[in-house]
Amino acid sequence: MNDDHTTADTLSAGPLLLRPWLAADLPALIEAYRDPAMRAMLRSQVTNAAEAEQWLRVRQEGWESGSYFSFAVVDRDRDGELVGNVALKYPAPETDSAEVGYWTAAPARGRGVAPLALGALGDWAFEAFAGDELTRLDLMHRLDNEASCRVAEKSGYNFVEVLPARPPWPTDGHRHTRLRTGNVQLGTGEARPRTGDARRTRDVRP
Repeated sequence: MNDDHTTADTLSAGPLLLRPWLAADLPALIEAYRDPAMRAMLRSQVTNAAEAEQWLRVRQEGWESGSYFSFAVVDRDRDGELVGNVALKYPAPETDSAEVGYWTAAPARGRGVAPLALGALGDWAFEAFAGDELTRLDLMHRLDNEASCRVAEKSGYNFVEVLPARPPWPTDGHRHTRLRTGNVQLGTGEARPRTGDARRTRDVRP
């Protein structure tokens, strides 16, 4: 992987700013994780300052290693309010696919945050890892998470397949995919992704 991939990038998407997480974000992070719906859908849990600091360390180490890129999403029209998180997991040389994940803070839901942020993340990923031949982004979610299905469709991720339940996930899941073909990122079904080589965890640790 090229060294410049680990440089902290800042992305824009309408009123949203995507940037690496900071220690100053931790109180807002803890507050976001108070939402029961979010906790139910994520494997990572943040209930106190110590867990928040560990959560931040994992994301900082991801940037440093070039294996996991997590962006805090803030709304510039609302005084920098923390509204969510998007992440790109484990892109690597000679690997044509990577996995994305996200969450939206409860007060910001219904404002179109996730599609905007995921769109910016995907555009950045295809550009940043073009030299590594990245051509496919996968978004996985639990079958019972209908909101994530809608977000995936709005973000240009086509439904591809049902993934069977595997511990620790009690239900089947969906894999959605966004493709890049040449200089065009496709999310409209104009090309079909390979099936059978998707990661089965549905855990992007966002």
